[in-house]
Amino acid sequence: MPRFTVHVRDEWLTVPCKDATCSIKWLGFEALKRYIKNKPDNGGIQHIKDVHFGVKRCQGLGLLDNDDTIEDVLEDNDFVELAIEGDTMSQDFIPSQPGTSHLYLYIDNHRYISLDGNSLTSTDLVNLGKGLYKIKLTLEAEQKVVQSRELLDTIVKENKVVYGITTGFGKFARTVIPVSKLKELQENLLRSHSSGLGSPLSPERTRMLLALRINVLAKGLSGISLETLHRMIQAFNASCLSYVPEKGTVGASGDLAPLSHLALGLMGEGQMWSPKSGWADSKYVLEAHGLKPISLKPKEGLALINGTQMITSLGAEAVERAEAIAQQADIIAALTLEVLKGTTKAFDSDIHELRPHPGQKEVALRFRSLLDSDHHPSEIAESHRFCDRVQDAYTMRCCPQVHGIVNDTIEFVKKIINTEINSATDNPMVFAERGETISGGNFHGEYPAKALDYLAIGVHELASISERRIERLCNPSLSELPAFLVNEGGLNSGFMIAHCTAAALVSENKVLCHPSSIDSLSTSAATEDHVSMGGWAARKALRVVEHVEQVLAIELLAACQGIEFLRPLRTTTPLEKVYDLVRATVKPWIKDRFMAPDIEAVHRLLVDQKVWNIAGPYIEKYCMEYIPESRPSSPTAFALDPPPSPRKRVRLE
Repeated sequence: MPRFTVHVRDEWLTVPCKDATCSIKWLGFEALKRYIKNKPDNGGIQHIKDVHFGVKRCQGLGLLDNDDTIEDVLEDNDFVELAIEGDTMSQDFIPSQPGTSHLYLYIDNHRYISLDGNSLTSTDLVNLGKGLYKIKLTLEAEQKVVQSRELLDTIVKENKVVYGITTGFGKFARTVIPVSKLKELQENLLRSHSSGLGSPLSPERTRMLLALRINVLAKGLSGISLETLHRMIQAFNASCLSYVPEKGTVGASGDLAPLSHLALGLMGEGQMWSPKSGWADSKYVLEAHGLKPISLKPKEGLALINGTQMITSLGAEAVERAEAIAQQADIIAALTLEVLKGTTKAFDSDIHELRPHPGQKEVALRFRSLLDSDHHPSEIAESHRFCDRVQDAYTMRCCPQVHGIVNDTIEFVKKIINTEINSATDNPMVFAERGETISGGNFHGEYPAKALDYLAIGVHELASISERRIERLCNPSLSELPAFLVNEGGLNSGFMIAHCTAAALVSENKVLCHPSSIDSLSTSAATEDHVSMGGWAARKALRVVEHVEQVLAIELLAACQGIEFLRPLRTTTPLEKVYDLVRATVKPWIKDRFMAPDIEAVHRLLVDQKVWNIAGPYIEKYCMEYIPESRPSSPTAFALDPPPSPRKRVRLE
């Protein structure tokens, strides 16, 4: 018999349906009958037949026609919202789509990543967030989980006093809890600690958070039971995602508030989202997917919430996007240099060998691979070969030095994030082989907090220098191009305010780059007397990276518009390919039009790494064709023009 979950004001009601040929109107009245039955005052409804209502799908909020038959418009276990005429939208009803990051389209996939707690990468984690993979455990991980749980069961059986297992938490660490109350202890922990505020994490970011917590528990050092861990994995694979507010963590003792919200939904309490249901009560979402809520055993509540997974999962997305935009920033800057008729002399490998920072050398190599006239003749470059200009402004000439340190910063941060992804951050740790539990401080988020503050400061410089290049493109006294890159200036304003937008984003970043990890406030009655503030470090790092992407999107648009005024001359082959990519999405600017959609469209190209996917193969080919013997003979000859390191290799899709 099909059944449906109907949200009426403040309640979720299960309505069975013996006859699927009944109408949506019938379903609404059946839900109203159950709602009134539960209310002493009939919910303020005097005559049910006089009630007018609309029925909407929770997922997508599509309004259903009351005369349609159920079998034509709904599927078994669907979730719907009943909106009574005259009511405002019930206050506890959350729109079906949480605050989406707009970066990724969820894809339900049947490929798997095997987790063992030791080998997950930031790239893997972002892909798990996108829904490209489901999760399973390795056999070795399962064995370790079982062993650590057996030790905990022994501790409980022998009535030993161990923090977080048979005692309270924080200030209550010396309060011994009776065995009969241990399950309640863990449940109360999750309920009381679910005190976060703010918008919920997007589905992608909640998937990353859940996947990362599963990975940490798979190490077998937290005392989680295999049964509970399997239920977490089942929820992940079905994309049953808890409501996790973005604010509330101070980053020690771990990300307690967000992880408590994550676990609360798995326990069947609070709100949960899935692609099938939209937002609904967790117990109904789990039930609709054939899943059971987790039932907490001693220490399991603590095992679910003690760790840096909120900081680290957001940090993984930040560093992956930072790496992608740093690669593409070199391509965009090279295109701007062409439009502004700059010289490639400043990218000579001998110059950069004299200051051999890896990032600097790599950026200079990319510029050469895109602009080298021997490989890619440029009619634009040829047109000013004999001009009297000696050198370019810093915003073009110093790209290897400025962009280079960003590359090195990203590499440094990525190493820390990937170490943190596979670190045990619980407390106490359960050492099955030693037969003991040990309290420590691995939950402290200082490592990822400091690294992500550094990432924000580093990657921001890409936007700072890009905004100055946009100014040069728009300013006719600096570019030899029409003012604001448009004909009939005055009648048309062109890129005037697009440049202002870039300046505004750069200015916002200056504030966001203030390190959050230099702050600490004592919490939990001074038992947690130093904290990392890593949650804010991660969130603002993501905002900085997004602003950088948007500023560079504006520069790419402006550079492509600049090329229009240099036609019929053509730039190098890889840069012409980039121009074609942009023009396949955004047409040239002939006269003023609504510009925001153009910026968003090009931002999307950068987020999807399409600019890198177009130009990257040319960069790689240039590197592979390098002949060391053509350089002066020396032990370091090959280092003058090194091929890209593996982390920068283009991934052909």
